[in-house]
Amino acid sequence: MPRRARTAGAPDAGSVTAELALALPGLVLVLVVAVSALGAAAAQLRCVDAARDVARELARGEAPARATSVAAQVAPGARVGTRAEGGLVRVVVTDRVRIGAGPLGVTVDLRGEAVARPEPAPATGPPTAPDAAAPRTAP
Repeated sequence: MPRRARTAGAPDAGSVTAELALALPGLVLVLVVAVSALGAAAAQLRCVDAARDVARELARGEAPARATSVAAQVAPGARVGTRAEGGLVRVVVTDRVRIGAGPLGVTVDLRGEAVARPEPAPATGPPTAPDAAAPRTAP
């Protein structure tokens, strides 16, 4: 079989390789940013979940230390702030995550907030019977 002669001086010889070599770092950068953004979205959801859980625990009358330990399980490393205002319990959970890598990375502050109304304290003492002196209506 005769060998085919190469066309000398073809203007596009090797251009695909060169274009791929130039585009590959950009593609990797986009992929790193996308994966980091997904991680940041997951961290945001953890902040919201932790705030909700802490608000629920405080509304039930749990000790603040126990309630904030719940946040540490849901969103490790996040900061928890609580305060009572106007008969409500307000919980703010904040965290910081980095999106991207190297000098192109950026730090993003995340915040989850929840508000709950404290549940009434359970009645203490024996249960009360209906008042016997109250008038009854006929069925």
